Amino acid sequence: MSIVFNVLTVGSVLAQERKVPVPVDLELVLAVDASTSVSAQEFDLQMRGIAQAFREPSVIQAIAVAGDRGIVVSVVQWANNLLQEVAVDWFLVKDEESARAFADLVDETPRFIFGGGTSIGGAITFSTRQMEINDFEGSRRVIDISGDGRSNQGAPPEMVRDRSTALGIVINGLAIVNEDPFIDSYYEKFVIGGTGAFVQTATTYEDFGAAMMEKLIKEIGGVPVAGKISDFRFASNEDEKR
Repeated sequence: MSIVFNVLTVGSVLAQERKVPVPVDLELVLAVDASTSVSAQEFDLQMRGIAQAFREPSVIQAIAVAGDRGIVVSVVQWANNLLQEVAVDWFLVKDEESARAFADLVDETPRFIFGGGTSIGGAITFSTRQMEINDFEGSRRVIDISGDGRSNQGAPPEMVRDRSTALGIVINGLAIVNEDPFIDSYYEKFVIGGTGAFVQTATTYEDFGAAMMEKLIKEIGGVPVAGKISDFRFASNEDEKR
């Protein structure tokens, strides 16, 4: 009797400890290149670009259009096959206030990875794992790979991509073509996958924020881009105060 009671008690405790996933409209991983090819300034432009994009009214509107459950976003820094780091853990964004709070958090996040090879497959594997172990259940799941170079280490990205898309995950790309003018074609062939997957391009790192804004609008809300990329600008400190 005692043994049965103890087994039932343990089973009850374990059941209580299991978290019921929180339903959201979208799980989104923003995987940022931090490999050797990315200088300190270029890395900063990526992070500032993400932060500013989440302050843009059109992105906030896209989040509202996506549904009333909100989206959860995580930022991952990546380089070679053994170098990936969760820089910003899953953050629920539902409105302007939470979008700005996420943007502030991204602005405050340091660089955790300094150099290394380029393993896009490793970045996809790591990002997929973060989706599998988090406390959310999204109607859609998207991984965004941002980078300026081709994979030169680890498993071929197309092989890893196919494993992730088989789980229902969409992989999009933000290709920065400053060093390789054909990197967007490479991303289209070997990196992106899943229903509606696409590659957004940035000509230089200075264009990254504009490209990020447009990409987020497309994948979060599925609504037309409000304004041209050239309309995007980094807010000054005075702007942020207003």
